[in-house]
Formats: sequence, C-alpha cells, structure tokens
Amino acid sequence: MMIFLFRILIKMHALYHSLLNRANLEAAKYRGMKVGRSFNMPDKVFFGTEPYLIEIGDHVNIAAGVRFVNHGGTTTLLRKLPGYEDARILGRIKIGNNCTIGLNCVIMQDVQIGNNCILGANSVLSQSMPDNTVFI
Repeated sequence: MMIFLFRILIKMHALYHSLLNRANLEAAKYRGMKVGRSFNMPDKVFFGTEPYLIEIGDHVNIAAGVRFVNHGGTTTLLRKLPGYEDARILGRIKIGNNCTIGLNCVIMQDVQIGNNCILGANSVLSQSMPDNTVFI
C-alpha cells in the first residue's frame, strides 16, 4: 500500500514540474521569445529578463539549468559614469536548427549558434558558433 502511495506522489510531483516548465516556456513566448518546431526542454531553463531577444530554431534540445544572459550586468557600474547614465548593454541570442545545449550551460548576449551544433555541459558561450561545430 505504501509503495502505491509513493508512486502516486512521484507521478504528481513529475506532473507538477512538467506543468511548471511548460508555463515557464509559454511565459517567455508571450514576452516575445521565438521558438521553432520540436523544441525539447525537459527541465527548468532560465530565459533571462529579456526573452524577446532570444530566437530558437527547429528541433532544438536544451538540458536543465541552461541560462540565457541577454544583458550585461556591468550596466549598473557604467551608469554611474558621467555621460553613460542611460547606457544599456543588450544583445540577441540566436540558436539555429538541430542543436543540442548541454546541462548547466550559460549563453551570453550577442551570440549566434549555427545549425547542427552541440554545446557541451557546463560551458559558458561568449562567442558565436559556426554551423556543424561542437564546443565543450
């Protein structure tokens, strides 16, 4: 009897997380993120504060813990300098078709990932990737 209850609880927990991930994706799309066909995101992905700067192609797999950083945190310091009070550091992120992004990657602003690319787990991507490449 206890095993049966645990199985029900585990199923409910998995369903809850699935709905939460779906809501996270839909909220980012509502805020302007473009997503292609067959996008797979099995766990939590952080789309940043400006998801309208993100474009994801067709048949893309993104693992858990991936973070999109589409603005520079140095703006706070830069705005304290005379003449830079209105400074903004924003950049687009574009992921091509047939790409896989590994676990806990960080993708910085002004980066394009070409078609058929793989970004290895725990990578920080600060420059663009050409088509058909693997970065680890």
